[in-house]
Amino acid sequence: MSKPSPEIEAKAHERLAVDEQRITGARRTSQSLGQAWAGFWRHPSPWLIGSFLVGALAFRATLGAFSWTELIVPVALVVLFPVIEWVIHVCILHWRPRTLGTVAVDSLLARKHRAHHADPRVLPLVFIPWQVELWLLPSYVVVALFVFPGHPAGATFLLAVTGLMFGYEWTHYLVHSDYRPRTAWFRSVWRNHRLHHYKNEHYWFTVTSAATADRLFGTYPDTAAVQTSPTVRRLHALEEGR
Repeated sequence: MSKPSPEIEAKAHERLAVDEQRITGARRTSQSLGQAWAGFWRHPSPWLIGSFLVGALAFRATLGAFSWTELIVPVALVVLFPVIEWVIHVCILHWRPRTLGTVAVDSLLARKHRAHHADPRVLPLVFIPWQVELWLLPSYVVVALFVFPGHPAGATFLLAVTGLMFGYEWTHYLVHSDYRPRTAWFRSVWRNHRLHHYKNEHYWFTVTSAATADRLFGTYPDTAAVQTSPTVRRLHALEEGR
């Protein structure tokens, strides 16, 4: 396949810039992938998840030969991950604060996510709160030990879970960074999540993929048919006081 002419490439980049500005406004800067990667490691979440990932790999290495049956759980997790991601985003991150009697029911994850919507450019708010990871990551170890006691599949489960978490954090960070999409796949992911933050918070809930679970659950509409939400930066604002 021949390389497109400079004129065609220039027009493609021009259309890309126009589309990007239409969705989210002008970018402040433009980063390389290496610069984004370096910035990613300035936050605690990659170190926490990365440490557990390396620990799971070392743990698995001590347990002997690999069995192909170990892949059943990891493959299932990868296949189901868009649905898991969608459910967590809708049911936990977009949780509307409630009160049960005198007790407020409003998790740290939901509060942090509302702050993330209020200003998607604040990169520390992109990550899973480290306070949550301090109990969530050890809980996966407990699951691995009790569901797969003394079995290599437990270590493989840990590898899969922490690997998916790490991939989620990196993709989410990259979407919110100043890195410009350079592939069709990442551009679709980038655009999907940007629409969620800048167009309407009731749609486009997947983060690491596009047109997967959103199509399944009916939250992948034609953008031309969706109005810009007045609460896209202020989740549940119109519901306050109800």
